[in-house]
Amino acid sequence: QVQLVESGGGLVQAGGSLRLSCAASGRTFRSYGMGWFRQAPGKEREFVAAFSWSGDTTYYADSVKGRFTISRDNAKNTGYLQMNSLKPEDTAVYYCAARTRATIVVTTTDRYDYWGQGTQVTVSS
Repeated sequence: QVQLVESGGGLVQAGGSLRLSCAASGRTFRSYGMGWFRQAPGKEREFVAAFSWSGDTTYYADSVKGRFTISRDNAKNTGYLQMNSLKPEDTAVYYCAARTRATIVVTTTDRYDYWGQGTQVTVSS
């Protein structure tokens, strides 16, 4: 079992930055793959960023590439999503997720076994 708790969301003006954190407990952090997803009102949950199973490759949705950075600190059992140059269309609930299997595909929700409760990010124009 893995428990994930996101934090760091809030209200920010367009062009601003936020750093989301995902605190993990219940299992050795380094033993699972991590990703971030988001869900805007009335829309499906969509992929934002993820590590490969080996952890040496990162993947980003085209809409956030160059603005968002995924990282992790295994010693602190915490993952991060640094979000810069935020836009109103980034407004959503952001979720971190963990997968316990080695998968090539990391961009779909069905590859993930555990989810946090989400943190709201609102970007005003």
